[in-house]
Amino acid sequence: MNILIAEDDHEISDYIVKGLREAGHNAQAVDDGDTALIEASHGAFDVLIVDRMLPGTDGLSIVRALRAMGKDTPVLILSALGEVDHRVEGLRAGSDDYLSKPFAFSEVLARVEALGRRQRDVNSAPTQLRVGDLVLDKLTRSATRNGTEIELLPREYALLEYLMDHAEQIVTRTMLLEKLWGLNFDPQTNIVDVHISRLRQKIDREFDTPLIHTVRGMGYVVRG
Repeated sequence: MNILIAEDDHEISDYIVKGLREAGHNAQAVDDGDTALIEASHGAFDVLIVDRMLPGTDGLSIVRALRAMGKDTPVLILSALGEVDHRVEGLRAGSDDYLSKPFAFSEVLARVEALGRRQRDVNSAPTQLRVGDLVLDKLTRSATRNGTEIELLPREYALLEYLMDHAEQIVTRTMLLEKLWGLNFDPQTNIVDVHISRLRQKIDREFDTPLIHTVRGMGYVVRG
């Protein structure tokens, strides 16, 4: 992986660069926030390691600027500020992980490689899902069946995407409540059934072959 380290403590940055290179990665370091932002904006990096307190542009401002540009490069924040509020602030700024100083290099390496794997999984994920003649495009967040566009509300789109991501698999009501409504308990509501019914009206009503099926006592499955 190509990794950029933004750290103004040269002893720390040299230590990280040396360890990453020994682990087989390409690593380079900069020691101020302004240079880090320029390099991260224009370079092809797989992971960024960013100190929170940098000369010039601070680490969180770097992350916010990159996210505003649409850059989704994974970021690991390193900081001597390790309280819960500091970590929450770093994650909410758009970083993907947060590690407090002092740290063990083995943990830095493990976290960096985990971020790299996660990004590869995202990049390799299909942007279109197909079941029979139903096509869902994740980039445009649109759905068509037999070439006819289907207008979906945001919750309907999320429901259909989840079902199609698990095509040919039974998806339970509990799974849908947790994933789409953030509920980790059964609130004794028919909200899932109502949304499935609405989705069926749009996906299946005008076509001969139904794609959304109820598995009695278990949940739902999408199959062609």
